[in-house]
Amino acid sequence: MTCYFRHLKQTFTELGVEVTPDNKRVIDKKIHELLGIEYKNCSATWKEIKKRIAEDESGFMTSLDGTLGKLW
Repeated sequence: MTCYFRHLKQTFTELGVEVTPDNKRVIDKKIHELLGIEYKNCSATWKEIKKRIAEDESGFMTSLDGTLGKLW
């Protein structure tokens, strides 16, 4: 779970998302939901994140911000 979070530190910082032990699982579930990938499939999730960033980083950031912004 959350094996890709270390790669997204800068992204989370830019979005103003503070990842804590208490909210890490919720964030992970929301990212899987956003990407349409079964929860806990870390490899597929990271692969899709990289693909979306390569295709449209700004669009991905906007989608991620919208998804995670609903948590707070």
